[in-house]
Amino acid sequence: MESDTKHISRRSFLSNSTAMAAGATAFMIIRPELVRGAGNEKLKAGLIGCGGRGTEAAQQFLHGNENVELVAMGDIFEDHLEKSLAEIRESKYAGVAEKVKVDPDHHFIGFDAYKKVLASDIDVVLLATPPGYRPEHFVAAVEAKKHIFAEKPFGTDPVGVRKVMAAAKKAEELKLTVVSGAQRRNQREYLETWQKVRDGAIGDIVATYGYWVGTPVIQQKERDPKWSDMVFQHRAWYSFVWICGDQIVEQHLHNIDVIHWFMGAHPVKVFASGGAAWRPRVEIYGNIYDHIDADFTFADGVHLSSHCRQFRKPTYTNVSELIVGTKGRTNCRDMGQKGEDPYVQEHIALVKSIRGDGPYINDGMAVAESTMMCIMARESAYSGQEITWDQIMNSPLDLQPKAFDYDMKLEVPPLPVPGEYKFV
Repeated sequence: MESDTKHISRRSFLSNSTAMAAGATAFMIIRPELVRGAGNEKLKAGLIGCGGRGTEAAQQFLHGNENVELVAMGDIFEDHLEKSLAEIRESKYAGVAEKVKVDPDHHFIGFDAYKKVLASDIDVVLLATPPGYRPEHFVAAVEAKKHIFAEKPFGTDPVGVRKVMAAAKKAEELKLTVVSGAQRRNQREYLETWQKVRDGAIGDIVATYGYWVGTPVIQQKERDPKWSDMVFQHRAWYSFVWICGDQIVEQHLHNIDVIHWFMGAHPVKVFASGGAAWRPRVEIYGNIYDHIDADFTFADGVHLSSHCRQFRKPTYTNVSELIVGTKGRTNCRDMGQKGEDPYVQEHIALVKSIRGDGPYINDGMAVAESTMMCIMARESAYSGQEITWDQIMNSPLDLQPKAFDYDMKLEVPPLPVPGEYKFV
């Protein structure tokens, strides 16, 4: 079996994958009773994580679909939830306000709020907390047999991402829909270009590139002296590795996921470098890098050259992908026509999958693998070591706190120094 697998080309792999997907689609349409929420019955949604991305996701879900409602919300901060609910009710998107049915008994606050949302009468859950919580919430959603929209990334450490992978397989067995916030997978230009690349438009892929060269995400300019470590790190979550994952995981995943998707496989190894060039060594900036370069190698020898950074303005910016083939090249969207807002389109695809009106979707394993790619590159940059896929898939690294309390002291590990930082 192993030697046979080595001789499968990427094109035949993608063709077979497409055929299987088509088979799954047909199966789901023929057997709609296997789809929870089949037909056009009302779908009730709950939101877990009421920050900016969660607030947007809820509006996009409600705007893009008929016969849906938002009925429950949960967050660890009451001010986040109430601000989010007010914004959703006054949405810039048409048709949203009348679909908001969140009564006072379904405003859930606390570290266990996610359990209360999942225990509510909902069909779909929108997971939009900071990514450190994604594995715990994803697993709980599958156990509760809810359809899932999960923001990317799918975790910040190997232990958590492996939990998502296992849960994603169970979700598929249960025919639960899983749509990720890697919205390029539902963006028409990317989808049509992917199809043409799969059909040989640029020949065999020989090199790939991904960039997220942007500006910093700083959520707090200073720390309120009343905030405990736990509260502060949640309100400034983008600055801390355990809850954010670093830029390469939280943000650059978009570009890395595109290359993973077009390649149809994960890499076998990576080496990376990075550091904090401008980011000051003060509390508000936490312990993440402000730039990482990575060189991934796939099993067939193709490389992905990846670069991400967050420097202050005025600096050069570039958010893009590039794939070079033996017959041409593509930026992964130039062979397709511009479509609708992909942030809305992903929620349309979610509901169509649930109702059996479109292909069955389970992005769980694919985006979990993309997340693991980002984590392995981060760990390579932190440690200065080359890291293989097998190493990251067997790593016991678990960044999550062992307890959660609003008054908790939570020490911040120092900024990683290659040669001193130890990959486990």
